[in-house]
Amino acid sequence: MASFDLAQQPHRRFNPLTGEWLLVSPHRALRPWQGQQEAPDRTQRPAYDPTCYLCAGNTRANGAVNPAYTGTFVFDNDFAALTPMLRPVQWRLGATASRSRIRGRTGYLLLPRHDLTLPEMNTAEIRGVVDVWAEEFASLGARPDINYVQIFENKGQVMGCSNPHPHGQIWAQRTVPGDPAKETVQQHAYFQQHGRSLLADYLDIELKEQQRIVLENEHFVVLVPFWAAWPFETLVLPRRAVQDVTQLTDAERDSFADAIRRLTIRYDNLFQTSFPYSAGLHQRPTDGQEHPAWHLHMHFFPPLLRSATVRKFMVGYELLANPQRDITPSTPPSAYASYRRYIIRKQ
Repeated sequence: MASFDLAQQPHRRFNPLTGEWLLVSPHRALRPWQGQQEAPDRTQRPAYDPTCYLCAGNTRANGAVNPAYTGTFVFDNDFAALTPMLRPVQWRLGATASRSRIRGRTGYLLLPRHDLTLPEMNTAEIRGVVDVWAEEFASLGARPDINYVQIFENKGQVMGCSNPHPHGQIWAQRTVPGDPAKETVQQHAYFQQHGRSLLADYLDIELKEQQRIVLENEHFVVLVPFWAAWPFETLVLPRRAVQDVTQLTDAERDSFADAIRRLTIRYDNLFQTSFPYSAGLHQRPTDGQEHPAWHLHMHFFPPLLRSATVRKFMVGYELLANPQRDITPSTPPSAYASYRRYIIRKQ
């Protein structure tokens, strides 16, 4: 029987964090591309923009004036997706809609300079962002009406950012949203069966194989997960299984900041552009229950595919069935030499 080549033949991969499957079709990476071409974002921005409603000292859209902040500034989103009066509405065939009140909050985390994204900041500055994540998670998670705190960043126009000023968001809500809920179930089931963290055991495997490791430091590892759906997707993992960012020691927070900086520098170097992505923390629910199975991690989902001008679209099969990717995470084709150089390499 001929051997099966993961780098050449289509196959399915299991995502143990969500319990879902991914289709990998590596031969499709060789097809010619005559589709959508993006204009790479190489805009030179000033350190301060008087027309930006997020810069220090400027007036926001609702009339509030930003303070002259010099570190990470947090405020409630002026146009929040979640509000204290948010109501879910469920439509049922042959019945009236059912409603139950939930509460939520959406906040912004602003960085002081209009022109500096994470890869252009130093480790100490990013450590300040990590500390704010921990503070906000602790304060919001302590509220009895908040059961999950989602911290994330969308970077770049391709990701739909309405303002180029570097910023992140925090959405806090009573319900546990879809992907974190799936990850809670999967990690709990593994912990119940093995008495260990799913991601800790997975990390041990990746460290032994050394096939998908992007970078390492004393307390964190960045890798391309075996089940990656996006072309340059990465997973940032603490070596120690902690449930949320507040449980990281000072040294671990420094390592977290270092890992984020080094990873985002590699992203920018990959296609010599300010690399767009959606990234965010996944951590334990704040529902008052114990979650020993949870292992803090951070996802990076970048959309670029072949260059700074070509991106991956999640359409058709991906929207109607399940995610599909062309690049095999473990063995990128020779056409993607830059992928191997910047993403799959040991430190």
